[in-house]
Amino acid sequence: MGSIWDGLDPEAYDRTYPDSVLIRRIVGYFGRHGRAMIVIGLSVMLASVSATAAPIVVSRGLDLLVHDPRVPLALVLALAVGTVGSVGWIFNYVKQILGYRVIGDVVLRLREDACAAVLQRDMSFYDEFPSGKIVSRVTSDTQDFATVVTLTMDLIGQLLLVVVVTVALVAINLELALLTIATTPLVVIVALTFRHVARWATRNSQRATANVNAVIQETIAGIGVAKSFRQEGTIYGDFRVTNGETYAVRLKQGIIFASIFPALGVITAIGTGTVVYFGAQRVLGHAMSVGDWYLFVQSLNFFYMPMASISSFWSQFQQGLAASERVFALIDAEPVVIQTAAEPVAEIAGRVTFDHLRFSYVEGQPVLPDFSLDVRPGETVALVGHTGAGKSSIVKLILRFYEFQGGRILVDGRDLRRLDLAEFRRHVGLVPQSPYLFSGTVADNIRYARPDASDAEVHAVAAHLAEDWVADLPEGLETDVGERGSRLSAGQRQLVALARVLLKDPAILILDEATASIDPLTEAQIQEGLDVVMAGRTSLVVAHRLSTIVAADRIVVLRDGSIIEEGSHEGLLAGGGHYAELYNTYFRHQSLSYKPWEADGAAVIASAG
Repeated sequence: MGSIWDGLDPEAYDRTYPDSVLIRRIVGYFGRHGRAMIVIGLSVMLASVSATAAPIVVSRGLDLLVHDPRVPLALVLALAVGTVGSVGWIFNYVKQILGYRVIGDVVLRLREDACAAVLQRDMSFYDEFPSGKIVSRVTSDTQDFATVVTLTMDLIGQLLLVVVVTVALVAINLELALLTIATTPLVVIVALTFRHVARWATRNSQRATANVNAVIQETIAGIGVAKSFRQEGTIYGDFRVTNGETYAVRLKQGIIFASIFPALGVITAIGTGTVVYFGAQRVLGHAMSVGDWYLFVQSLNFFYMPMASISSFWSQFQQGLAASERVFALIDAEPVVIQTAAEPVAEIAGRVTFDHLRFSYVEGQPVLPDFSLDVRPGETVALVGHTGAGKSSIVKLILRFYEFQGGRILVDGRDLRRLDLAEFRRHVGLVPQSPYLFSGTVADNIRYARPDASDAEVHAVAAHLAEDWVADLPEGLETDVGERGSRLSAGQRQLVALARVLLKDPAILILDEATASIDPLTEAQIQEGLDVVMAGRTSLVVAHRLSTIVAADRIVVLRDGSIIEEGSHEGLLAGGGHYAELYNTYFRHQSLSYKPWEADGAAVIASAG
């Protein structure tokens, strides 16, 4: 059986930051709250002074009562202690209110920075790392970050209290004060020793939580597949294993954290007992008054309790630092796609040139070993080939979803790596095989391409795409699409995606198997609209439909990332090469003139294969 720590390895982009670096970055988020932090600091200081004032008042009262035991003096002492306590409560209230506001704003900004970083990551980042773990960093870890801030404020208050109490102890009796302070190094040593174990345990605990989040997200995303194959029990079993591992890891973390208190308790008990004994001897020998002895004993609580709290806070502090470390690692993750410049892109004619392009997802496994292709402005090029030939990779590289390792991609003769990427993507429209729809109406999803588009423009684009599809929707364009478009058919989702691209009006159109999952009736609906959309635009089509291929100006046949044939549909068929083989195997049955009973034996065998 493996260790419970198995499977909790850091992500490739994780980093280890020194505490000083983490604290400096955390402090940087408080820059805009300077005045509030000053008020909080003063409140912490005055609250600490108020906390030590009550024992002093009682101590002096005890000395007075010993010489003159009058009741009115006791009432005055009670009122004085109550007043001091009320003042301390007010200062603590101010600290808490301002503190929560500042912390809320800081966590808000950190979460915004983390989300902005997530949006800036390349597509390869999401291929490599589970989305559930990324979500965990943006949500759970940023919340744990708030713990750091809260504990830091408490830590400052505790330190101030220790300083005030130390001064008071020295003023009361120097010898006993030195005896008390002598135990401090033991507390510090225990805390520093515990720090490394706490950080290690906390990192693993947060990674375990991220694993649970990843499993839950994947389960919900694929719940339809799970139900169709009746695998709910298997999924639940996998979740129980992951959840059980997380429980074990967090239990170990709790045990480690809880072990600090017994160790500190032994130290403080020895120190308290020693001071009480020697202090009592001094009182009996009349070297110390009863009031001073009482004040000293009470001050021990104000000294040892903050010291113990500081040490226990340190473990929680490490939890917050570990969380901030994971968030900062996400923010600092190095991009893979790097633009060498940000040249403006006002207009695009649409010429796309691949110049000896080399690309691989995994080092040593080339997808495009040496790819060259020139697509003229307004030309429609269909990319065909077996699965794994590199068709989808080519179109994704145009959008700079991934970084290529060699060669160039030129747009109107300009190196794609030198263009302003955001401006360039405004001129490119992508319709994938499985379009993603956001929660909202059909109109909302079409307008996603241009949020400022009017209702009339949205209706015009939808009507232009296909004649009757809007009328088939229950509430027209105001139909709620459901989560990820679950209330629409596959064909309707594709039509919404096409309408969205039409509204964008791009110079370069990319159809990545956009009609592969559409039934023949829906295909006939949108084919006429596609012809209109593609007219006058540079179009790259990854095609599995004969109708889309035949309509192309040029067909490029790929094998293992290289072009082996190109030409028109008729010319390639007449050549009898690889395209003719693909046609007989995959496309021929889509032709209206195809009669299976007239197919020759070779075609039938090829189709069956």
